[in-house]
Amino acid sequence: MVTIPPPLLPGDTVGIVCPAGYMSFEKAQTCITTLKEWGYKVKIGKTLGKQHHYFAGTDEERLTDLQTMLDDPGVKAVLCGRGGYGLSRIIDRLDFSVFAQNPKWIIGYSDITVLHSHIYTRYNIATLHSPMAAAFNDGGAENEFIKTLRKVISGEMPSYNVNLHSLNRLGVAWGPLVGGNLSLLAHLAGTSSAMETKGKILFIEDVGEYLYNVDRMMLQLKRTGMLNNLSGMIVGSFTEMKDTVIPFGQGIFDLIFDKVRQFDYPVCFGFPVGHTDNNYPLVHGIPHKLSINEYSVMFTQA
Repeated sequence: MVTIPPPLLPGDTVGIVCPAGYMSFEKAQTCITTLKEWGYKVKIGKTLGKQHHYFAGTDEERLTDLQTMLDDPGVKAVLCGRGGYGLSRIIDRLDFSVFAQNPKWIIGYSDITVLHSHIYTRYNIATLHSPMAAAFNDGGAENEFIKTLRKVISGEMPSYNVNLHSLNRLGVAWGPLVGGNLSLLAHLAGTSSAMETKGKILFIEDVGEYLYNVDRMMLQLKRTGMLNNLSGMIVGSFTEMKDTVIPFGQGIFDLIFDKVRQFDYPVCFGFPVGHTDNNYPLVHGIPHKLSINEYSVMFTQA
């Protein structure tokens, strides 16, 4: 059975860290203010506002900051300021022994996929694929996606009814939800952090990739067997896709569909998750039900 971290209570502390790319303190200010308005205390990690080239500090600084948050018994959830790149540089040096005994919500997406996959694979603990600190800016703190984040960390599991798509493959899928950023899933393949997908609902999303590279990453997942025995699949947003001078010849969803065409499990396209404002929190690792018919797409905790 997967372990679900306990819900946050009024007065609990949320830690904010940047374990990958740099983020200015100013861009997190609205998030900090909002968390306090929700009734939580906030502990600011040393990596927020710190910069070492591309990263939010050196590998040692980011490792120490995240380790401190994982080990601190007073921190009940860890919200990542942003993604970017950098977690795979430190993941093998993190010690999860204290965290495994007292799980807390790990919140984020994009490069945070490394944490989601590693924690679920190695410790069978649920995490939260979710908007991060910058998503609170420019009125985002009032949108349904951030409001849903608040509900989830306080113990209310979400249920989503999303738009239909012409490429959807109909059916009903049951199973634990796993996945995240496609680039990271391909990057983790063959490592000790890679996830087992058999019998599970896999979700994918990405940003800023060339179409041919998405094709290559999907083939990587397929050749490793990660697409072969799914219960179902969710295709989120693929934003800012790029093409080569000589066009690849397929749109993003068409090329993804081709990689799963031979299988018979349900597939949902255009689910609102990924690098857009429309980014629903998804609880990684717990059982869900995906129901797709010609009239609706429902996604709920099983």
